Amino acid sequence: MFLPRNYGTWLLLFLLISPTLFSPSMSHLDSRWAAKKRHMREKVREMFYHAYENYMTHAFPHDELKPLTKSFTDSLSELGNLKLEHLPQDYNGSALTLIESLSSLVIMGNNTEFERAVIWLSENLTFNIDARINLFECNIRVLGGLISAHILATDSTNRLVHGSYKNQLLNLAEDLGRRFLPAFDTPTGLPYAWINLKYGVMENETTETSTSGCGSLILEMGALSRLTGDPRYESAALRALRKLWSMRSSLNLLGTTLDVITGEWIEYSSGIGAGVDSFYEYLCKAYILFGKEDYWRMFHSAYLAVQKYFRHGSWYHEADMRTGKATYWQLTSLQAFWPGLQVLVGDIGAANSSHREFVYVWEKFGVLPERYLLDHQMLHPTEKYYPLRPELAESTFYLYQATKDPWYIQVGESIVNSLNSYTKVEGGFASVRDVTTMQLEDHQHSFFLAETCKYLYLLFDDSFLVDRNYIFTTEGHPLPILSSWHERLPETYIPTNWTYAKSEQPTRPASAMSLQVCPATALRSGYAVQQIESACHVPDSRGDHRCFSDEECGVDSTNCRRRSCSMAGYCGLWI
Repeated sequence: MFLPRNYGTWLLLFLLISPTLFSPSMSHLDSRWAAKKRHMREKVREMFYHAYENYMTHAFPHDELKPLTKSFTDSLSELGNLKLEHLPQDYNGSALTLIESLSSLVIMGNNTEFERAVIWLSENLTFNIDARINLFECNIRVLGGLISAHILATDSTNRLVHGSYKNQLLNLAEDLGRRFLPAFDTPTGLPYAWINLKYGVMENETTETSTSGCGSLILEMGALSRLTGDPRYESAALRALRKLWSMRSSLNLLGTTLDVITGEWIEYSSGIGAGVDSFYEYLCKAYILFGKEDYWRMFHSAYLAVQKYFRHGSWYHEADMRTGKATYWQLTSLQAFWPGLQVLVGDIGAANSSHREFVYVWEKFGVLPERYLLDHQMLHPTEKYYPLRPELAESTFYLYQATKDPWYIQVGESIVNSLNSYTKVEGGFASVRDVTTMQLEDHQHSFFLAETCKYLYLLFDDSFLVDRNYIFTTEGHPLPILSSWHERLPETYIPTNWTYAKSEQPTRPASAMSLQVCPATALRSGYAVQQIESACHVPDSRGDHRCFSDEECGVDSTNCRRRSCSMAGYCGLWI
């Protein structure tokens, strides 16, 4: 059928001047979406309690549940390699999954179970055990879980029913933080990846660690310092972060693994996935949480480098930190956190584009495989598993908060249905060993309750966030944004890049999610009109904007659109 050239213009005009023709159906549609969200919220609640109750029945107080055999594993430390009769006599279990579930219980409104868990941990949890633990994992899971739960327990809106809380979780967190400190006693200040909770760094301990492992400690250890008044934790994490940043290449890229004694890189190839992912996340979130300008400067430089050297259309490949040349063309499930981070800096267009690619792969296999080879459009031959990871649900939640596009609700529904169809068993939720056969593996990771269920629940019911301003750690533990933790106030946060504009009146910090403004636009609302450069800005290769191909053009600073090279040889928004 032939349509006139101005058909779209007339249709848009018709829709604008005829709202009464559509308002009844739109109202009905809104009602249907609200009903769907309530229904999906309850499905997620059922998922959470199916996983939680099976853990409490078959695995508590040990780390994690083995849902197929209805048994347990102590996965956080080397104790997981020992049989029950060989465990140290003083080991009573770290109750990892219980700790990870604390904030989820509060978000779902179960203060009674939250209080019961806090009391048990207060009376039974100890870290004075001969166990070699991974510093990064213990930091984000245990330390982060305890700190977040302490803050929630002292929040007047979540106060424990019987008023029995006397900072027990904070005391445990401080004890654990002190046991972390010997790991930082290196010539470089970069911490060992492994440490014994009772004896510190063991003889002949490996000196290899990852960028994430030594660069993603600042949120939890910084919060611990703010809560206790002891600066040692934040200072140690900040020193390690600054040392790591000083090791970047001239392209502002970092590698994946390094030596904590020599400060030399071991693996020069990196991307936004495993081994590096939370480094970028924590630079941005540390600035939001603590207001230190150094964090923003590091993040902004790193983000521009990622956009310039890793991004290829909607995908992100890996590259050599020294040359910027592509090394591995692969999608990994951990990369799915990236669109959520882009929402926080206002790069919604790029976030949506990447997110849709992850959704495509999810729908292709039913879940998200650990590694997918982009250059061959096929699964990695050995990494075909899906361990109930939360990253896609996390990004879906952030994008829905920023856009309110109901398509993301449909994505969340698809994720929930897949998890129930493929991974739910009588004893909980099992990981997928092979996404081509949906063969299951006997492991329910603690992050399924800490993150996967939490982000899905918040996608359908965000009432926990109403009139509150939180950031979530890389393990999904909420930390409040407090003026007392910021170095410089009053300032108002610009949603697209978290820089600031001076104000005569004290203003309440606002996030990109709460204001739903993107990309950078002129500020009004009582402030002087000011043009702000978005974090997504990638300059053109040449200062005179001349070009021979699209690759020499950057990303526009005001609307986050990719610039292209015209036939006349100039970069601009031609498309």
